[in-house]
Amino acid sequence: MISRLIPHPVRRLFGVKVNPSAPSYTLIDQPGTLQPLLDAIDRVDEVFLDTEADNMYHYRTRVCLLQIMADREIFLVDVLAPGLKLDALWPRLAKTHLVMHGCDFDLRLLQSHCGFKASSIFDTMLAAQLLHRPRIGLAALMEEHFSLKLNKEGQKANWSKRPITQKLLDYAALDVLHLPGLRDLLRKDLKRLGRLDWFEQQCRAQIAAGAEGFAPPDENDWRIGQADRFRGRGLSVLHALYYWREEQAQRLDTPPFKVCGNELLMKICHAAEEGRSYDDILSNINLGKRHQRLAASLASALRAGFERDPKTLPRRKHQRSAPLTAEELARQDAIKAQRDRVAAELKLEATLIANRTQLAQLAREPEKLDELLLPWQAELLRPAVH
Repeated sequence: MISRLIPHPVRRLFGVKVNPSAPSYTLIDQPGTLQPLLDAIDRVDEVFLDTEADNMYHYRTRVCLLQIMADREIFLVDVLAPGLKLDALWPRLAKTHLVMHGCDFDLRLLQSHCGFKASSIFDTMLAAQLLHRPRIGLAALMEEHFSLKLNKEGQKANWSKRPITQKLLDYAALDVLHLPGLRDLLRKDLKRLGRLDWFEQQCRAQIAAGAEGFAPPDENDWRIGQADRFRGRGLSVLHALYYWREEQAQRLDTPPFKVCGNELLMKICHAAEEGRSYDDILSNINLGKRHQRLAASLASALRAGFERDPKTLPRRKHQRSAPLTAEELARQDAIKAQRDRVAAELKLEATLIANRTQLAQLAREPEKLDELLLPWQAELLRPAVH
């Protein structure tokens, strides 16, 4: 049965706004207004959850909005609202079964925000992957199953900007409105194919990964793109420009890609590696009108890269593994053949069973099959791992 909410005027605590085409929701953006949401969560064993963040607009990503449906009521929680205390919300969500879509980013974001760890989830994107749906985005699944076309405008919106527009609030509410019906349909298909246990294993792994949060800065983060192909000046230029970009992005409080995209960064480094001069490269750099004011600092960073001996750059502390031996290559080919055959039979994306890195690891250490893969994945590959 598809759960739906009947549209009626939007409720905003301490004020009313009317939008008859939107689903009913309560906006929580004032201190002392959280209790109705807490009461709704306490009445149920399952909550439908989504988040909106500002990773497209700021250097450090923040949670900006929570979309929660509990006991058939939708609540939009303005996480950035001044004075709004959410301490009582997190433990309730942590012990409640959560239905989400593509929750890996959301769980990592919430972990970084407040140490949040889910106890149980149903991820509709993971379900769609195990069912080999051709498109697994929420909008695509809504269109496939319910003939609904969701507005994608909110995907690129600045969710940290206040006040949040009525249009964006309506968009946010729709993200959780149809999750109950989608969950029911996907669960039914998983059960029909005998993949519910596989799915539950995937969800538990997702929880464990999300609890780790985002990876901390690493000494090798600057080695982006085709950095391993550089041996000379291209490498020293990349090192200098990467950290220049990070410094400027942090100063401007903007994502690094908005300072200088990877494509332009690698183009500059390739030119340096090929032996083009400093002046030649600099004269062909176009940062666009928005960041033209950064030209002087970019020129200084480029100069520093030209002047630095690549041999003085930090070396990888974690060296690459040695190439696979002939025996290991044969084992890898056998495991890959088994994976591809089974994937074709089950109509699954092959990398969902084991990705390229895992295949290489299994080729080196086949005894770690049960450590490297989930139980359902390991059982599918076991005949070829020896």
